[in-house]
Amino acid sequence: MNPRARILLVSSNLWYLAEGLFGPLLAVFAGQVGGNILDISFAWAIFLIVSGLANVFIGRLSDKHSREKILVLGYALNTLVLFGYIFVSNPMQLFIAEAFMGLAAAMASPTWYSLFSQYETKKSSGREWGLVTGQAKIATAAAMIVGGYIVTYLSFTALFVLMGSIQLVATLYQAKILRT
Repeated sequence: MNPRARILLVSSNLWYLAEGLFGPLLAVFAGQVGGNILDISFAWAIFLIVSGLANVFIGRLSDKHSREKILVLGYALNTLVLFGYIFVSNPMQLFIAEAFMGLAAAMASPTWYSLFSQYETKKSSGREWGLVTGQAKIATAAAMIVGGYIVTYLSFTALFVLMGSIQLVATLYQAKILRT
């Protein structure tokens, strides 16, 4: 496997691990900050709208600028927002956090896929894409279980610190792509 593809794969697995810790717990968290069912729906919709619109813009931007730098910036923004969840105390703040998460995802996703496609080994592209999708699902599943335990026995603050820390490691590892 190409060394740059390996960097992308490892860092994305860390991304999915951090993301999976929170996955199904968004609804519980939204309730704890005063949100209701509609607020949860709006939070998710805001994430999807912002990431959808930004995907188009950032995808075009990445054709003219360094995909690697945009990718690393997306990971860094995601890290900041994950730590920022610690301070979310009402639905409006949750909406703002989700908007920034959407922007971070838009910076990371199209650039990641574009770069991985560029760096994959054509002879084993099926195996490599299998690793991408399979490992992401496994990391997310494991994280969902761990996230539930953390919130049950510790707190959302502990969860967000762990998520942000994992994402920080992913960002720093991802930054290696700028030097290889």
